Amino acid sequence: MSATSNVEGIELLTLSHERLRAVTAGVPEGAWSAPTPCSEWTVAQVLEHARLDQQAYGAAVTGTGWPEADPFHPAGVVGVDATAELDKVLSGVAGVYAELPADAQEVATPLGPLPPPVAAAAAAMDAAVHAWDIAVATGQASPLDDALAGGVRLAADRLADHLRDSFGVFAPAREVPEGAGAAESLLAFLGRDPHWTPADA
Repeated sequence: MSATSNVEGIELLTLSHERLRAVTAGVPEGAWSAPTPCSEWTVAQVLEHARLDQQAYGAAVTGTGWPEADPFHPAGVVGVDATAELDKVLSGVAGVYAELPADAQEVATPLGPLPPPVAAAAAAMDAAVHAWDIAVATGQASPLDDALAGGVRLAADRLADHLRDSFGVFAPAREVPEGAGAAESLLAFLGRDPHWTPADA
């Protein structure tokens, strides 16, 4: 996969899950209470939000296993093995999406029914962007390269303005310099500062 090629569908969802797993495993001891680009939330809260969101994507398809808490009010309590807890949820969601009928026209999601590529991209966007939040908050390399960002842009372009206007999920879009890469452009479109550091908190 080249740095500029887009990925889609289950490949995109799996890649975003891999990146979220990796940054979660890389959170240093004692960093769970660190501030993040999500100004109201710590690293632990962003992780819990991301895990509950992914759980909701799986539950929307199967009709069972809905999150036990509100993803938008995460307590931020990290268990003994946060990586294993996350992996269980991500594996379940990926399995649900991998088993979707090849001729499916719509997929149930927490955002309503969507075409399969958009549904997968929406779940992937949530995982990938929160992986970035956790990474930059804890001094890790960005997991959001241009290929991954290009893939999830499908969902961002279709859903972000509605989510922003109706639910306040994203901050207002930011301007980016001409010629900015896909990752920088995506983050800015979703209201994030692509160059955020903990010093900005």
